[in-house]
Amino acid sequence: MGKRGGRVRTVPPVLLALRRFPNPRLTGIGAGLFAALTMFVLACLDRLLFDGSELVYGLLFLPVSALTALWVRPADLVTAPISVPIAFAVGVFPISGGSGGFGGQTMALVTALAVHAGWLYGGTLIAGLIASVRKVRHMRARQRYLLAQGRTAAASGPRPPSRTRSTPKKAAGAAGAAALPARADRS
Repeated sequence: MGKRGGRVRTVPPVLLALRRFPNPRLTGIGAGLFAALTMFVLACLDRLLFDGSELVYGLLFLPVSALTALWVRPADLVTAPISVPIAFAVGVFPISGGSGGFGGQTMALVTALAVHAGWLYGGTLIAGLIASVRKVRHMRARQRYLLAQGRTAAASGPRPPSRTRSTPKKAAGAAGAAALPARADRS
C-alpha cells in the first residue's frame, strides 16, 4: 500500500529504460562544443557515406538539438537554442560543396544555410521547446522547495528577531515621520 489513496504506482518499462541513458550536465560552452563537434563529425560521415545528403544531415541535426537541450545544466538553459544554430553552421561546412578558394567556399556555405533553413529552424525550435519546458519544471520544483521550507520554518515556531542595523538616516527619518502627525495636531 502506498501513501496516497492506498495504491502503489508502478513505473512503466519505457521510463525505466529512459532513466538508464546517460544524463550529463554540460555547461553552456560545453553544450555548444558538444553540438558543434557532433554536427561536424556527422557531416563528415554524411559526406563519406551518403555523398553529402542534405536530408540525412537535417535528420541527424534534430536529435543532436534535442540532446543538447536535454544535457545542458539548468543554469545554462538559455544557451541551448543559441548554440544549436551555430553547431548547424559548423556542421554544414563539410557538405556545402564549395569550390575555388575562400569566396567559393563562403558562397556555398551561405547557400547551404539558406537552403537548409527549415532544418535549422526545426532543430532550434526543438531545443527552445525542451529548454523552456525544463526551465518551467525547474522553477516549479524550486517554488515547491521554498514553500516546503517556509512551512517547516512556520511549524518549528516563531522566528528570532532579525538583527538588522538601522542607519542613523533611517532612524532620523522614522522619528521625523512619526513626529509630523503630532505637530499637526498641536496647531
